[in-house]
Amino acid sequence: MQKIVDDSRLIVKCCKLYYEEYHTQNEISKILGVSRPTISRLLKEGRDLGIVKIEIINPFERDFEELERRTEKRFQIREVLIIEDEADEVMQKRQLAKAAAKYLRRIVKDGDTLGISMGTTLKAIAEHINNNEKRKLTFIPLIGGLGQSEIDIHPNDIVMGFAQAFGGNFKLLHAPAVVSNENIKKEMLKEQSIKEVIDHSKLCNIGIVGIGSPTDMGSTMMTSGYFNEDDTKEFAKLGVVGDICLQFYDINGNADQFDFNKRVVGINLTDLKEIDTVIGVACGEKKVNAIVGALNSKIIDVLITNYSNAVAINNYKNNK
Repeated sequence: MQKIVDDSRLIVKCCKLYYEEYHTQNEISKILGVSRPTISRLLKEGRDLGIVKIEIINPFERDFEELERRTEKRFQIREVLIIEDEADEVMQKRQLAKAAAKYLRRIVKDGDTLGISMGTTLKAIAEHINNNEKRKLTFIPLIGGLGQSEIDIHPNDIVMGFAQAFGGNFKLLHAPAVVSNENIKKEMLKEQSIKEVIDHSKLCNIGIVGIGSPTDMGSTMMTSGYFNEDDTKEFAKLGVVGDICLQFYDINGNADQFDFNKRVVGINLTDLKEIDTVIGVACGEKKVNAIVGALNSKIIDVLITNYSNAVAINNYKNNK
């Protein structure tokens, strides 16, 4: 057998039949009169000897693949998906939502339970789901709802949109996202309907979350009406760089020092981290610090962002 594999003329003939004439390995096996495993070894030998050289031509303008791998290794994250920069913010979010929808179509399987947070980008994901058959999925809001001014990005509304797009089932959380103090939250969690949904959120195997920047006056958190400009200045003094599910963290991903987090009605960040696959989506230069903090927190397993942000977070000098 070794003599056959070492036959250079046979290797060349095998490679030509496979790579130039597009015969299958089974067909080549019959043509050459040798076994299918031998054909596989001949093809491998052809590559090892340099008889066959395979070149992958990247059809994209930028080499996202290398940057994605570099980001994954630096932050020890499972997967990074990078999209092209767009000049228009609305178009940028739309493309981000489209990439997130594509990723979800790739990984979801019947029986999955998906937890959803809030935000304009997450709202748009369902618009890019083209599903013609009913899936056995369940969608759960990870936090309570915002004020009436933000009813279109209310987690319950987003969850229903996902369920309609995928054809799955859903549960709704009828509670405010933030209450005035921790005691009120404790009393609220005694309500069986609320407790049941929050407990169910801990059973999710996929989480989809926006990565917010609370110090940005144009952020979803700020436009919700919960905070004002003075609050953003105070957040900055305290070292807040981002929020996930409306809960603050600093550049190193630490969240325990922020008392505000105890007033949020929904899954806490510790439980969120236990979900098998947490997908973080964020774009725009104002989100760079928030993304770095989220990556350092080890809460998210998959990051979907735009090219400039990916470059910026890789250039970020981490002072941990």
